[in-house]
Amino acid sequence: MQITGERTLVSGCAGEENGYNTQLLYFTCSSLSKDDRHLFLITDKNGNPNVMVRDLITGQERILTDNNKGIMKSYVYFACNPGKGLSKASVCLDPERNIVYYIQDNQICSADLNGNSRVLADVPDGRMTAFTHVSQDGKLLCVPMTDGRCLDYDPETEGSGLDSRPVYDIDGRVQEEKLSSYLCVYDTQTGHLLYEKTIPLCWITHVQFNPADPEIIMFNHEWSSFDCGIRRIWIYDHRRDEIIRVRTEGTDTLGNTRGYPRKRGDWVCHEMWSDDGKIIIYHGGYENGPAMVGRYEPDSGRYWEIALPDDYNAYGHFTMDHDCNLVCDGYFKFPEEVKMVRENSTDNGPDPHKKDGAYITRVLPDWDEGTLTWTALCRHDSDWLGQDAHPHPIYAHSGKQVFFNSRSGNYVKVYSAAIPE
Repeated sequence: MQITGERTLVSGCAGEENGYNTQLLYFTCSSLSKDDRHLFLITDKNGNPNVMVRDLITGQERILTDNNKGIMKSYVYFACNPGKGLSKASVCLDPERNIVYYIQDNQICSADLNGNSRVLADVPDGRMTAFTHVSQDGKLLCVPMTDGRCLDYDPETEGSGLDSRPVYDIDGRVQEEKLSSYLCVYDTQTGHLLYEKTIPLCWITHVQFNPADPEIIMFNHEWSSFDCGIRRIWIYDHRRDEIIRVRTEGTDTLGNTRGYPRKRGDWVCHEMWSDDGKIIIYHGGYENGPAMVGRYEPDSGRYWEIALPDDYNAYGHFTMDHDCNLVCDGYFKFPEEVKMVRENSTDNGPDPHKKDGAYITRVLPDWDEGTLTWTALCRHDSDWLGQDAHPHPIYAHSGKQVFFNSRSGNYVKVYSAAIPE
């Protein structure tokens, strides 16, 4: 096995002098227009984070937002400005219509390809926001919110490390103080709040509309302080006003050739819908066992999980293309390879794996046989320090390229790698 190509710089200063940071939008949405011509990014090239679009044919870049107040405090950006600045976690793209949605100065906004922006609604006082999502038809925007107390700091709980993560157990506080999260769904044309679903004893940071049915929203319990294997992933069916647990305990897992049962003590993360809304993929690790990647089919209630080799122990993410092929930024290593020792003192969540993955890999699953075929596309060599430096690879809509973040010097930049024929 060998590396099939090299990474190509897409956006960011080519040198380290006078540099700036540029990153993709979060992986729960695409960063690319449907025709793969325009790449939507977050950049601080003007001194403050703003949303930018890059024409991949001409190379022209245009800033779409007008933020000069830094980063707004939210999930992942813990020590930033309460209610002021751009919420970097909030930016999501409607790739069909080339409209980005974002939160700035506690206002929910949108901007089109030409930078024409408008305010849709205000974030209610006392709420903390996270990663948003727009429905496939472009009509609905879901903004997850949690009672602001979840991220309240005081001198004894002030955050530490590069990401200034609070030293207390956030989900533990949510349970002890009986805090709630809210699925807030807005009309993207009028800005009207269509409904707000309260989820008690929950800290929601990821939401995703089912691509085939916007009445169904997948959401998470972030950094579960207990039972992560069965508390992480949930579905809200608005039509029936029903909340459904996605991953349960059990041994009825297809393709699981190594025989690990699903347990509440497992670690599960980074759920994602397929394009047709028929399957959910996720990844994580078995309790006292190896890493794994899983698939769930809501209609049948069936699970497929594939345990990774024991030495594939580097934290990473799995995302899909339109044909359900996977791409990953961690786990993989070559046989007998001695991995570089990376600093992992910051951005350490509850996951059991080190953040020292170095490759972007194309991963072809055979779910029934329980096998994964890995192809190393390139090295990303990101230092993984802080959320922005997570590669979070995504496929182009054509499936011919992968785009990802990397900081292997002083700045986060965006790169691409070609998919071999």
